[in-house]
Amino acid sequence: MYEELLDAVAGNDAERVERLLQSGTGADPDGAGETTALYRASTDGRVTIVRALLAAGADPNRASGGDDEGLPLSGAAAWNHAEVVEALLAAGAEVSGRESGGWSALLWAAANGQADALKALLAAGADAEEANDSGETALTLATRRGALGAVGALLEAGADPTRSDGEGDTPLAIAYDWLGTQLESALLEQVTEQAPEGSQFVVGRSRAADGTDLVTVAAVGPDGERAVELQCQRGHAAIATLLEDASSEFLPFDELVERALPYRDVDEEAETWWTVAGSLSRRADEDTFESAARLCVNEDPRKREFAVDVLAEFGFSGEEKPFLDRTLPILRRMAATEGDERVLRSVLGALGHQADPRSLPEVLEIITADGWARTQADPAALAAVLPPGHGEGLALLISMTEDADEEVRDWATMGLAGLPEDSEQIRDALAARLDDEDLSTVAEATRGLATRGDARAQKGVDRVLSESDEDDDYVRDLVRGS
Repeated sequence: MYEELLDAVAGNDAERVERLLQSGTGADPDGAGETTALYRASTDGRVTIVRALLAAGADPNRASGGDDEGLPLSGAAAWNHAEVVEALLAAGAEVSGRESGGWSALLWAAANGQADALKALLAAGADAEEANDSGETALTLATRRGALGAVGALLEAGADPTRSDGEGDTPLAIAYDWLGTQLESALLEQVTEQAPEGSQFVVGRSRAADGTDLVTVAAVGPDGERAVELQCQRGHAAIATLLEDASSEFLPFDELVERALPYRDVDEEAETWWTVAGSLSRRADEDTFESAARLCVNEDPRKREFAVDVLAEFGFSGEEKPFLDRTLPILRRMAATEGDERVLRSVLGALGHQADPRSLPEVLEIITADGWARTQADPAALAAVLPPGHGEGLALLISMTEDADEEVRDWATMGLAGLPEDSEQIRDALAARLDDEDLSTVAEATRGLATRGDARAQKGVDRVLSESDEDDDYVRDLVRGS
């Protein structure tokens, strides 16, 4: 009977699992050392089946044996099934339970770069300083993987950036070892050493959940099966920057510029570029400011773009902007003189971050220029610098709430909703968006009407709560606050 349960789990047949459990099949096997259905379901991310097994009495702390060896929590974490992780923890799974070699769920998540599962474990009380029997810490494992999201989560949770692994390597030393490494070649060399004779090799590239490039190299044996597979993420440059900041090791400005430039179009959202730019921006010192200002007139447009992104929020701390009166003139001058569209878009974004009404003429000049392709950054920047009572700017922002592009409408509605002024014109424009096909836009309009005490907000509340998914926290939280 238990083999039938395992078969139903493997087939993701939740109804059959329920029938077997109700007919008397135990949620756990009778014999020790056997494969458990809970481990198999957890590893495969079958959250409905996991919950059914737990409700039927499956032990969340029982290790599976046989071909599927390990703890359910570790299996779920290794494959980033965060919802399963949360279900197991709620059922009493030990957050720091150990497998052979001292491996815990947190260590598996770190080693595989699974930031979502890792965050769930940390929130449940897992120790960011966990290490296995070989001395590998969660932070050294995530660093070696190149997992930017996992490293960031561990540092935020208090992981020691200077703690060495069992071989005496610090996280920063590991990150440095991987800087400049051609991942495909490095992984291929390792796979070749482990592959059976006659294997063929396959290289794949995709996106990791944290946005960094994910490289997979596999050896396919003569039987057509993958005999060996290794993965690594291209996040080491950003990780090195995070670790340097955490260790108060500040590299020269020019060295960090050269670190960031190759990654502008590699990461999904330019994660490495922004990590390095943010690090420099937070320094808020005179030398860094002068270096960035000089780079704004460099002949290389990529370097000008990076300098603008450093200056965009340079020295910001809460409401404090100590360099504003020095960065704003640089950005306004570039708005008038810059000929590279990509750099100009960074200038627009930076002026939006500065949020100073003095730059309104430059923002208007950029976003109304002939041939300018409108993006979500346009309404964001305009709303940020728009002073009360400016009819032309307000009319343009309202027109953007009717744009054909969904993201432009959403950001324009968000900007309009957040304006400090109130008028019938603003309220009517927001009310017009309550029928928008995009629920995020509806939610932003609802928020804007609610903060102005307009009864029409209720229509938006009712629509968002009835049409949105239960797990769409952003839009539901927006209207619930209304």
